[in-house]
Amino acid sequence: MEENNRAKGSRYEDRAAAFLEGIGMTILERNYRCKVGEIDIIARDDKTMCFVEVKFRNSLKSGFPAEAVGVRKQQRILRTAQWYMKEHHLWGGSYRFDVVSVLNGDITHIKNAFGSF
Repeated sequence: MEENNRAKGSRYEDRAAAFLEGIGMTILERNYRCKVGEIDIIARDDKTMCFVEVKFRNSLKSGFPAEAVGVRKQQRILRTAQWYMKEHHLWGGSYRFDVVSVLNGDITHIKNAFGSF
């Protein structure tokens, strides 16, 4: 039986989280949802809060995984991160937006992949 997209996404998010932990990041939350959007992984890298989007592809037929994080997706992640920070009283301090790209099983971590507040 073929794996559905939600199960496949969860499997790749598990791999991404393990990868991030392997490079010393602390996973704070997975699949954070609020009324404005969702963030796949929220982590801490030393003193920096990281909001991480995970994208995967089995081939380049649809382009590189990170290319799927377009401007609209970035804006939704930014709004969701603002919501998270307000909800957890985390204003101030450093933060960044990363993308973990999985292509044919190879993981690439792109730090500061896009914008800020």
